[in-house]
Amino acid sequence: MKKIFLLMPFLAMFFTTLADDDVFQRPSTKHLVVDHANVFSDWQVDSLTAKLNSFDRATSTQIQIYTTTDLQGYSIADFGQRLGEGWGVGQAGFNNGIVIVYKPKTETEKGEVTIQTGYGIEPLIPDAICKRIIENEMIPCFREENVYQGIDKAVDICISLTKGEFSADDYNKKTSGDYSGGSSSSDVTLKDILILILIFAPFFGIQYLYVKKHPNSVSLSSGSYSSRSDSSDYYSSDYDSSDYDSDDSDDYGGGSFGGGGASGSW
Repeated sequence: MKKIFLLMPFLAMFFTTLADDDVFQRPSTKHLVVDHANVFSDWQVDSLTAKLNSFDRATSTQIQIYTTTDLQGYSIADFGQRLGEGWGVGQAGFNNGIVIVYKPKTETEKGEVTIQTGYGIEPLIPDAICKRIIENEMIPCFREENVYQGIDKAVDICISLTKGEFSADDYNKKTSGDYSGGSSSSDVTLKDILILILIFAPFFGIQYLYVKKHPNSVSLSSGSYSSRSDSSDYYSSDYDSSDYDSDDSDDYGGGSFGGGGASGSW
């Protein structure tokens, strides 16, 4: 009996290690939103899941959201990296996975969040940009106890950055909430408009006088103009859908993580 009591601490440590390992073992079915901390409502989980699954099918890039009250003794960055690597978030070869881990604030512990990026995502979302997203977009929402909004904003920015809708430099230059990239309409001054008018006015004047003098010389041929309503003709992407089996959308792809990303607390 005494020997059994002596062995109990080692047995407890053994089973705890097994439980820890289970957290980082790939699930049999893909779930891009795992809310162990119960911070989302049902419709919020459904909304995020639909958005992330749609993005996964369209681009093969996977964004994993994971909330927990127990980091198993790891730092939140290490936890997120281990989760992404163990679950294989993103596609093998592309390594285009992103993991967002959120731990809520309690009376005794600070709140924490991390964004961990796969090897293929690091050039598109550098560590400094991950930190900026956390500090400018996520934590202000978390402080107001709006977890869903903070996570959703981060997801939208990550999607836009990976799709090339704006670059990391564009995001750096923009104030919080404005991610359009390029010049906004407010940047166009009255002086700019007057300069454009002065440049183009003579050309329009000459054209008007010519058409007025030779009205029959201008005609519209049925073949001279073609309408291109298919937006796919104007869309280009480096991603080749033939390299990704969209039918395998119920599983993770085996992406790798190397510790890229950033973390924050409040």
